[in-house]
Amino acid sequence: MSRRVALIFGVTGQDGAYLAQLLLEKGYEVHGTSRDADVARFGGLTTLGIRDRVTTHSASPIDFRSVFQVVQRVEPTETYNLSGQTSVALSFVQPVETMESIVTGTLNILETLRLVSPASRFYNAGSSESFGDTRGEPATETTAFRPRSPYGVAKAAAHWQVANYRESYGLFACSGILFNHESPLRPERFVTRKICAAARRIAAGSGETLRLGNLQVRRDWGWAPEYVDAMWRMLQADEPDDYVVATGTTTSLEEFVAAAFGAADLDWRAHVAFDPSLARPSDIAISVGRPDRAAERLGWRATIAMPEVARRMVAAERHVRTDPT
Repeated sequence: MSRRVALIFGVTGQDGAYLAQLLLEKGYEVHGTSRDADVARFGGLTTLGIRDRVTTHSASPIDFRSVFQVVQRVEPTETYNLSGQTSVALSFVQPVETMESIVTGTLNILETLRLVSPASRFYNAGSSESFGDTRGEPATETTAFRPRSPYGVAKAAAHWQVANYRESYGLFACSGILFNHESPLRPERFVTRKICAAARRIAAGSGETLRLGNLQVRRDWGWAPEYVDAMWRMLQADEPDDYVVATGTTTSLEEFVAAAFGAADLDWRAHVAFDPSLARPSDIAISVGRPDRAAERLGWRATIAMPEVARRMVAAERHVRTDPT
């Protein structure tokens, strides 16, 4: 296609900013949405130096009219849904908002594309949280969903909405089932950024103690800028499908802490304390994906894994202090 116009719902987040940067590098005209674009800070776009190159619009995915209007206005050739509540921990506190922002938001975008722009290729941000605890077995695209959080339940429902619209209406619609992926653009409410920011402050002499929950949980941590490339590749394929996006390797939160503090020349044991109040009502012990389909069909493989992710995030704390939202 000679005309390449991308519309990113959720451009204010970590993935939205990196995806916008990637698409601009590939020559796209890039549009992004925020609930109120006139007052949003777009910190991630500013940090990456691309704020003035992205056209922003006010639109809320849970408001069908605003979604309909922005799609009509932009006429995107590719639409990316990265919007919705993004915190597993917060979903236990705000389950209704989590369900509405993810499930209703995804449905509104799908229905709008069906009515207004059926030729637009659609990417939906799925999540490994949909799988729940696979008991150490690497999850694939055919692994059953058994979510263990309101966030995971919402992402599982949105995943099946996408599959339904693909099969029922012939939309080119894909879900990326992304495992944990981090960067300096993560807000500090995410544990990885919380750890890296604390390590940098302690190394600078703050004297604080970092309090964390269960350090034995294991996650498949990747580098966010690589994962947005997988999103783009899904929409360049000949046929739409769903893909697991992961490194294929799992490490414990304790190992992440050790890597982050080690990058700051600190022994984490002297600065970290367990806080049982930070444990979730229900958590996943081990999370790991098998991204074979993405490798075989898209030519995508993760090249940056933990502890390099932790090292890069700690190094960036000297320069990145911007709230990406």
